[in-house]
Amino acid sequence: MLLAIAAVLAGLALLVWSADRFVDGASATANHAGMPPLLIGMLIIGFGTSAPEMVVSALAAGQGNPGLALGNAFGSNITNIALIIGLVAVISPIKVHSQVIRKELPILLAITLLVGYQLIDGHLSRLDAWVLLGVFFLIMGWSIVQGLRGRGDSLAEDYEGEVASHAMPLGKAIFWLVLGLVLLIVSSRVLVWGAVYIAESMGVSDLIIGLTVVAVGTSLPELASSLAAIRRNEHDLALGNVIGSGLFNTLAVVGIAAGISPLAVEPEVLQRDWVVMFALTLALFAMGFARRGREGQVSRPEGALLMCAYVGYTGYLVYSILG
Repeated sequence: MLLAIAAVLAGLALLVWSADRFVDGASATANHAGMPPLLIGMLIIGFGTSAPEMVVSALAAGQGNPGLALGNAFGSNITNIALIIGLVAVISPIKVHSQVIRKELPILLAITLLVGYQLIDGHLSRLDAWVLLGVFFLIMGWSIVQGLRGRGDSLAEDYEGEVASHAMPLGKAIFWLVLGLVLLIVSSRVLVWGAVYIAESMGVSDLIIGLTVVAVGTSLPELASSLAAIRRNEHDLALGNVIGSGLFNTLAVVGIAAGISPLAVEPEVLQRDWVVMFALTLALFAMGFARRGREGQVSRPEGALLMCAYVGYTGYLVYSILG
């Protein structure tokens, strides 16, 4: 058991570090290739911060642990909105200026409804996976158009500063890109082994482990990038990171996992976890739009409410284990 706990802790630490190196290398390489900053942010950085969830869920699905795969994806979305956006908003209210973000919020809500519909029959088939991945590639195509056209958007300005802060020579960028990807895979294997062993030893479902420990760990890159963005007063970037990660998690992470191995879905995934994820996404959607003459924002009270929702949800999961 001690070895498994050490594997989870070491795996999470290496996973976060390697994801950061992967994002730095990938964004710098794309910058050398002449990609616009907004496009780099929406595709490269968005993909990179979700890479931990993607690799962990793919490995878990391939090893016959569907609960861990789904728990990681849904748990990361819940953590990103309730804990990360909540914490950042309590520190500094998040104002929404970007038109791109205003367009992404209803898309995130729509795909959350789509995956909920797919969960109704208690099974995610390969057909479901292809639908999710098909929608994912459509949205990526839309993101490319937005990245090429949205040069004057406030989110583009935030990403310009983000990309410039990670500038490095091309050779060094490729080195970190490759090394980061290799270490992502290695650390994910260590993490999945430790998480599954702990779940089996404690008689806890791997779904719960995925929703809690693994989800929080794989969400650390989003937390770090959002806190860094809010320190630089880049509010749209802080929110954009979480929304982009939600799109990747719901479509690509779940789609890849179900494509590798069709997933049997426990009833509580739909009745409990998806409901919480949808409610939080709906709340973020409502907060992000202008109303009553006020621009869209996540205020401090709203941030505190999101954090309370996360504490309540996590507390319920812990109670279900102990009970």
